[in-house]
Amino acid sequence: MIAIVSSSNNSSFNLSVEEYLFSEYKEEVLFLYVNTSSVIIGSNQEIKKEVNVNYCEKNNIQIVRRISGGGTVYHDKGNLNYSFIRNKRSKELQLSGDFLIPIVKVLDIFQIPVDVGRRKDLWLKSGHKISGTASHISKNRELHHGTLLYNTDLSRLQHALEPDISLENNEEIKKKRTASVKSPVKNISTFLLENEISAPSNEYFFRLFIERLMNYFQIEKLFQFSEHDLIQIDLLRKNKYDQQKWNHRL
Repeated sequence: MIAIVSSSNNSSFNLSVEEYLFSEYKEEVLFLYVNTSSVIIGSNQEIKKEVNVNYCEKNNIQIVRRISGGGTVYHDKGNLNYSFIRNKRSKELQLSGDFLIPIVKVLDIFQIPVDVGRRKDLWLKSGHKISGTASHISKNRELHHGTLLYNTDLSRLQHALEPDISLENNEEIKKKRTASVKSPVKNISTFLLENEISAPSNEYFFRLFIERLMNYFQIEKLFQFSEHDLIQIDLLRKNKYDQQKWNHRL
């Protein structure tokens, strides 16, 4: 397995990296990244039913569609995103939440006990979700990725993911969309402070978390993209993930 930590906070770039690693690489990959304020919508979701587009536009929140299914999520610099990309395994393993085992074990090191939910998400014992996941399986590859709420602006999250209520009874949208399932959420930093555990800065926690995750997989150093890789990734970003026809196709 190779490990890659993105040097970019651009959502469309990082989603381009995920697709590029999925389609062009054969290695197993651990990819980690942090985005600036953005809404990431599932491949089959109707934007107007999931996102407050006006709020996002006014607050400079980018809206990007990913290739995986699942619900709409909010990213910012208080959220760490993890991706596991690998060659296809058995059908049973594809449908399980086994890919979350490393995340659960590393969280336990930080005294953050969690349960895996039926939608392959992670929950604190208090009944708050701290991580949602989605998957994409095609050809000989599978992608499993998720969020990790550490110190996200939950007010902006709530406003960005609260669609215009005037669309609530739009039957055409209801037929086309795959609806998100709303869940109560809490930041990991809040949990730590509530339990009188030190809550370091976002950057320091993410660095420690990535180090522990690499130790789990016995990965000693980070992988660096070639110049050719970066050119191809940027082309994918420009031609797909920065395009209105992809991001707003539903």
